[in-house]
Amino acid sequence: MASSTRIPKAELTGVYGAVVKRMSRRMFGDVPEPVEVAWHNRKVLSFSFSLGRQTQKWDQCDENLKSFAHMAVASLVGCGFCLDLGYFQAHNEGLDVTKAREVPRWRESDVFTPLERDVMEYAEAMTQTPPTVTDEMSARLLDQLGAPALVELTAFIALANLYTRTNTAFGIKSQEFSAACGLKPLPVAPTT
Repeated sequence: MASSTRIPKAELTGVYGAVVKRMSRRMFGDVPEPVEVAWHNRKVLSFSFSLGRQTQKWDQCDENLKSFAHMAVASLVGCGFCLDLGYFQAHNEGLDVTKAREVPRWRESDVFTPLERDVMEYAEAMTQTPPTVTDEMSARLLDQLGAPALVELTAFIALANLYTRTNTAFGIKSQEFSAACGLKPLPVAPTT
């Protein structure tokens, strides 16, 4: 697939570049384009890696809920890379792939629980500009998840916005990670 990034990809060089390439290929089968673009500014790339590692330690909110929230953000923003990677990661992490696949059309799909729908609605509300989170949304999630999980979910959604908006601004498209592991294509989100 030809690259169409707005900032050209950089060649990962040196010992650090070799380590990043090896780890990326082990985790994803290829080096993700966001890594190649961010290589131009290694401090930004290192910050992004550090954020990712730190969020992996968070354990107060269900991983499926965070996955659905991230993919809901990606679908709303239009980050094909994040949607595809989220689907691929759900598969690799043993999450509910059937539901992850349906996130782009979560409102029409019948596979989600009321809590999962509340999480995706909250993720989209946080992603709107300006945000449209309501007291009622927050209260519902607080009641169902508890304060520690809601704090984690909210921070996770904020980071999903960072990643999806950055990738979209860079012009990064799907690298078809999910197709490489034989997953069915994601459905197209309905247009409103």
